[in-house]
Amino acid sequence: MKDFAMKLSIERASLLRSLGHVQSVVERRNTIPILSNVLMKAEDGVLSLATTDMDLEIDESVAANIKEPGATTVPAHTLHDIVRKLPEDSDVELTLNAEGTQMSVKAGRSQFKLSCLQTTDFPEIGAGDLPNGFAIPAADLRALIDRTKFAMSTEETRYYLNGIYLHEADQDGVKVLRAVATDGHRLARFEMPLPEGAAGMPGIIIPRKTIGELRKLVDEAADAIHITLSESKIRFAFDHIVLTSKLIDGTFPDYQRVIPEGNDKIVEVDAKMLTSAVDRVSTISDGKSRAIKIALNGKQMTVSASSAESGSATEEVEVNGETDIEIGFNAKYLLDITSQIEGEGCRLTLADPASPTIIQDNSDPSALYVLMPLRV
Repeated sequence: MKDFAMKLSIERASLLRSLGHVQSVVERRNTIPILSNVLMKAEDGVLSLATTDMDLEIDESVAANIKEPGATTVPAHTLHDIVRKLPEDSDVELTLNAEGTQMSVKAGRSQFKLSCLQTTDFPEIGAGDLPNGFAIPAADLRALIDRTKFAMSTEETRYYLNGIYLHEADQDGVKVLRAVATDGHRLARFEMPLPEGAAGMPGIIIPRKTIGELRKLVDEAADAIHITLSESKIRFAFDHIVLTSKLIDGTFPDYQRVIPEGNDKIVEVDAKMLTSAVDRVSTISDGKSRAIKIALNGKQMTVSASSAESGSATEEVEVNGETDIEIGFNAKYLLDITSQIEGEGCRLTLADPASPTIIQDNSDPSALYVLMPLRV
């Protein structure tokens, strides 16, 4: 497709929605000018927009009135900001000059001229051969991300933990698609029946940034998400959007070793009551460690916190199951887990104050959480 003479008009709302999706990949500070730009291609009644940071690429197509086909690249954030500020029900006219160096953006009485860079300089991370493919409902993909993403690490030294590990697993003789994330302090595991076509897929680590962008995009998706992957790349296709990403090149640790098997102290508690109690009591906790103490005594749970500066707080919560133990946790990590529990009851399976605790939703066996204790 030729670069020059592109001319089209498009509804502001449609253009804004698509630009909103693709521009968030673009880093605000770029040493390579072309990576600040959005690649625009217009032909056959469709405007396609693409952005990349060399590791992640989003491509979206939107209907437009194409008067002259063509292609160019313009600064992504600037174009998004312009379209965002244009009158709501306006049509936007985009026209590329004959030299291909400048694009005019017109709506009503407003006109802007943006500098363009050639499309030949725009990098494509090209997916290559993606031999494994399957589809999962959008709601399942949203659940898979939401139940695990909070446990991803942000430490750059252990880069292989900076994502979600997705792999085929066996649960009591049933094949499942399992997602795991851990930062060494807590672990989240979520699984669903293995989709048709996923058998034999390699275990992969999807990077944190990709997870964040994907989650925003699938918020509006109604249908199935088509996933294709190799050992080094993954592609998600749905609606008029295609997201392609490189995968983390590393080995995810043997997470099964972290999940304790000998915990024998079991209590059940209303998840919302526990969340509220921990949230209130942690107001007093030390700002750095966010430490709270949970004391189980028979059918009573006492949640407490204290700090030299602020004072102390306690709250009692009723539990089912009789056990005696005192254990400390980071309140934020505990709240990250309990807020994922959608059923009324959650089960805590404990061993001793120095060993990890398992937390599960009574009504949903698909998710399992492990939380390391704190000394308090």
